[in-house]
Amino acid sequence: MHIVALKSPDSRDHRSVIHPDTVVKIAALKGVTFSFELGIGGGINVSDQTFIDLGLKAISRDDCLSQGNLIITPSSLTMDELNKVQSGSTVLGMLNPFYAGDELKALNQSKINAVSMEFIPRITRAQKMDVLSSQANLAGYAAVLEAAQHLSSALPMMMTAAGTLKPAKVFVIGVGVAGLQAIATAKRLGARVEAFDTRDVVEEQVKSLGAKFVKIDLGDTGQTDQGYAKELTPEQIAKQKELQSLVCERSDIVITTAQIFGRPAPKIIDESTIKKMKPGSVILDMAVETGGNVEGSVVDEVVDINGVKVVGISYLASKVSSHASFALSNNIINWITDFYDEESACINFDFEDEVIQSSVLAYEGKIMNERFA
Repeated sequence: MHIVALKSPDSRDHRSVIHPDTVVKIAALKGVTFSFELGIGGGINVSDQTFIDLGLKAISRDDCLSQGNLIITPSSLTMDELNKVQSGSTVLGMLNPFYAGDELKALNQSKINAVSMEFIPRITRAQKMDVLSSQANLAGYAAVLEAAQHLSSALPMMMTAAGTLKPAKVFVIGVGVAGLQAIATAKRLGARVEAFDTRDVVEEQVKSLGAKFVKIDLGDTGQTDQGYAKELTPEQIAKQKELQSLVCERSDIVITTAQIFGRPAPKIIDESTIKKMKPGSVILDMAVETGGNVEGSVVDEVVDINGVKVVGISYLASKVSSHASFALSNNIINWITDFYDEESACINFDFEDEVIQSSVLAYEGKIMNERFA
C-alpha cells in the first residue's frame, strides 16, 4: 500500500500531518511505502531530508494525489484534486464534511473512500485517535497567550517597588477540552480565573484547576452521549447572555469556546455586553471559524468595539505547530496502525468496529453516514 501525506493548502495552517517522531510507526509496517508532498514540514521547521532519512520519499502534490492508495490530508480536497485520485483509494484526515458536502459527494461518486477524523467516537479505545480533543487542547493554550498579547496589562499579581499590581481577571465560557486548557494556562500565568459551562457536571473540574465556577441556572441542559454540551433553547441563550454579562463586565480577558458539532457556533456575547466592558479588555472568540460566539468577531482580525478588542484567529492550534503536528500525526497514525492488515497490505474496513462505523463517511460508492446521505 502506498501511503502519501499532503501539506495544508492554507498558508495560515502551519501544521503537518506527519512528524519525525511518529512516522517511524508506519514506515516499519510490512507492505507499506510512504511518500510525502515536498515542503510538508516547513511550518514545523522540519526539512524534506529529515523525512527522507527516515525512509520516506518526497514527491509533488499531483503525484501524491495520483499515486496514493491512502491519502493523508489536513483538509478536504478540491474538486480538481479529487479528479486526480484513483478510484478505490482512501482519503483520510480532517475532511470538514459539514462545510465540504459537494466534495464528499464527488468523492463518493468516484468510489473514493472517505475517513473523517472529526468523527472518531469518544470511547476509551479511540482516545488515541481523537483529533478534535488533541487540537482543542493546544488551541485552548494558544488562546490565552494570544489574548494576553492584546492586553495592555500583565496577568499575574506582582509586588513592585512602585506598589502591588493586581492580577488580570480571565473569564472562560465553555469548559470542554479547550476551555479546561485555557483555564489551566491562565492560572499558570497568574490570572484570577472564572469559568462557566451549561453542564453543571464540569464544576468540579473547574475547581480542581483553581478557578471559580460561575453558576447560572438555565433549567434542563446536560450533555450528549459523546460528552458535548446540548444545544440551548433561544430562551436559555438569552438568560445565559444576561447573567454572564455581569461577569464579562468585571473581566479583563474573556475567552469563548462554545461550539456545536456540525452546526454554526451559538452567539453568546452580543454588542450590548461588549459595550459594558472596560476599554482595553480583550475577547478572544475561539469559535470564529464556525460563525463565532461574539457579535462582531471576524476571522483573522482584531475588531475594536467601544474600546474592547474582539480577536478572531483561525487555526489556533497552529500557533504551536510542532506540538499540534505531533498530536495530529499520532492520532492519524494510530488509526492506520489499528486497521492496517499486513497480510493483505490494505486497510481492513470492518464495519462491525465502532471506530470504523463512526469515522468512515463513504466506502466503495456508498455514503455510510446518514447525515450526509
